[in-house]
Amino acid sequence: MSASAERVTIKDVAARAGVSKGAVSLAFNHKPGVSEATRERIFAAARELGWAPSATARSLSSQRVDIIGLALCRPARLLGLEPFYMDFISGIESVLAERSCSLLLRLVRDLDEEAAVYKEWWRGRMIAGAILVDFREDDPRLSSLPPLGMPAVAVGHPSLTGPFPAVWTDDASAVAEAVRYLAALGHRRIARVGGPADLGHSAIRARAFTATTRELGLEEARQIATGFDEKEGARATRSLLLTAERPTAIVYDNDIMAVAGAGVAAEMGFTVPDDLSLLAWDDSQLCQITHPAMSAMSHDVHHFGAEVARVLFDVINGSDTVGHQAPTPSLIPRGSTAPAPGTQTP
Repeated sequence: MSASAERVTIKDVAARAGVSKGAVSLAFNHKPGVSEATRERIFAAARELGWAPSATARSLSSQRVDIIGLALCRPARLLGLEPFYMDFISGIESVLAERSCSLLLRLVRDLDEEAAVYKEWWRGRMIAGAILVDFREDDPRLSSLPPLGMPAVAVGHPSLTGPFPAVWTDDASAVAEAVRYLAALGHRRIARVGGPADLGHSAIRARAFTATTRELGLEEARQIATGFDEKEGARATRSLLLTAERPTAIVYDNDIMAVAGAGVAAEMGFTVPDDLSLLAWDDSQLCQITHPAMSAMSHDVHHFGAEVARVLFDVINGSDTVGHQAPTPSLIPRGSTAPAPGTQTP
């Protein structure tokens, strides 16, 4: 009799995948001993047969939480370089460690793959809940993930995150503070080097930047969208400094691009901050060890990650939560910003 005509067992999954029952157990319990390719083959066989490990299912039904999922649509190289996600994940891990839980992390190529990964994890009873990040405007996950019934918390402004409880910072107010600070130093030509234009928080920052520069009567503000890495930050800075009406101040959407921008300015013969003021988003040790030290919009990213994990556990445990607004990033002036060239100071 075929496996489809009777209750599917772990033995059937092992036979379909061409492995031992022990390998299936290792794969579903996230234990070492099977390669990633074998693990994926086992999961595919389980999906084809409609099988899920009953022990994990019982674990979840009794409200035992062991594993939280996080899929990131970011290049692996950038993830290793960008301090934000390292601090963010360490904050999540600090809360998981208190509860003897683990984080299941996967890097994906696009949002379709991300949605497929979450569906696989949830239907395979591999995770108890998920953390969703990097929301786009009109994000496809808002329609594809809710039908799963998977507990999830969204990192992003509630205007972007649909039905998911959100944890967010007030990016618009932080951008306005950065622009007002530079304008108070006499800067009239302020530019912004931002992240990908389709990211929701990049769009929020872009709108706030434009609105504040217009409100203050500054010159037409130029903004360049990038992929967040140092090469694109350097390229954007070079482009801005080669224009006839070059900016006297630049705001960057992360610390890596700001430090790369400082290197380009030096290469082109500009002195920071005498000729050009620079300001970074997401303060980090990178900002502090650069010479001159980088002015930055700062918030406690570790604490932010911990708060995201706490909200997720509230959701998993059935608490009535709509999310949480974290403190707005605050301005930390350092040596990379100064009065605009030619500005008279008291």
